[in-house]
Amino acid sequence: MSTTPPGNVTDGAIAGIHHVTAITADPQRNLDFYTSVLGLRFVKLTVNFDDPGSYHFYFGDEVGRPGTILTFFAWPGAPRGRQGTGQAAVAAFAIPQAALGFWLERLAQHGVGAETLRARFDEQVIAFQDPDGLRLELVTDPQAAERPAWQGGPVPLQQALRGFHSVTLWEEGYERTAELLTQTLGLRLVAHEETTYRYAASPASSANGDDHGPGTLVDVRCAPGLWRGQVAAGTIHHVAWRTPDDAAQRRWRARLVAGGLNVTPVIDRTYFHSIYFREPGGVLFEIATLLPGFTVDEAADALGTTLQLPPWLAPQRAEIERVLPPIRLPGTGQRLPTGAEAEKREQQQGEAGGGATAPAVDDAPA
Repeated sequence: MSTTPPGNVTDGAIAGIHHVTAITADPQRNLDFYTSVLGLRFVKLTVNFDDPGSYHFYFGDEVGRPGTILTFFAWPGAPRGRQGTGQAAVAAFAIPQAALGFWLERLAQHGVGAETLRARFDEQVIAFQDPDGLRLELVTDPQAAERPAWQGGPVPLQQALRGFHSVTLWEEGYERTAELLTQTLGLRLVAHEETTYRYAASPASSANGDDHGPGTLVDVRCAPGLWRGQVAAGTIHHVAWRTPDDAAQRRWRARLVAGGLNVTPVIDRTYFHSIYFREPGGVLFEIATLLPGFTVDEAADALGTTLQLPPWLAPQRAEIERVLPPIRLPGTGQRLPTGAEAEKREQQQGEAGGGATAPAVDDAPA
């Protein structure tokens, strides 16, 4: 199979991961883990635009640069999902090579069970799970130390996470997914170990002109006979790929439609514009623009400190805040939503030991 896509794929080509979105059943526990344990910045506190009675959390580097962003739909009480085929099953972060020992010790200190996997593609890998059961990895990367990292968290700069290393797709069969990745999205097959195939963004399309920007890799694990995955808490909902601007995104949409894929119209997500489609193995993909970015409604030094709503939901703020579960922001401990109604609900939920009811995951918005 050729790994050279037709046409000029570097004209607005896929440069790598924009963000990864997963699901959590416990908003506060999720906030605490990703900020206090992994040391990511809480970049944006908003709601799921398709389900505004629930939070949408964004974590990343100092300003939420594409390639560093892990987001969560927060649905209290959501059932535990199941990793399997037809899913992006693992999200891997890049760490400097000298940080391996630091992270093994740090995870142990926080009671996180972790194991060092045997070298994979000549890289050292730490595997563990978040409190919802989401599979995560920390992968040593010789270029990681050269990239910016969030300096305001509990992890020293020298050991801080440097954005995504890769995602791993689990597929019943890899051939049609591989064809999409190479022939349509313009990625290149760069390595192969046993049943795992590694693809990378084209050097001409990656942010720094090489293969070492954040999130330029995707691994496809061929797992015939493995059960089908079920998307719910502790699983990845979708993987978003980055493209520079609206014009490039329109070209991608036209190309995907011409290839017979069912693609959504362009959707305004305030911080980027999005289109969605499913790759042949069933994983939900998104293509998202680099701009407007997360400082469009908050100053860089105030990111993640207040509940942000898009203009079309702003008139419903009071109603939305009445149904959102109370949370306390990392670092400051500030309670949100504010107001007497939220305080009363926090007390009632504490007495009842429960929270809001999760939506049916099968009906989850993209």
